[in-house]
Amino acid sequence: MIPARYAHIAFGFFLSGMMSLIVSGISMLRATDVWDGFLGVWMGAWLTSWAVAFPVVLFVAPLARRMVMRLTVQG
Repeated sequence: MIPARYAHIAFGFFLSGMMSLIVSGISMLRATDVWDGFLGVWMGAWLTSWAVAFPVVLFVAPLARRMVMRLTVQG
């Protein structure tokens, strides 16, 4: 098991993986007419996207959290 202090990294890892999988798949469907080999091309695009998305999520999440805290009422 992963220690709780690394939860934000594990969260970012899974979130960026799922988001980049979905977004790259939608983008590939919209951008190509090719169905032969689609899965292989999609997986290549996804892995590239994930390699960018994971560090971006780790960097951007704290900023987004602060922005949300400023916009919401704390009770």
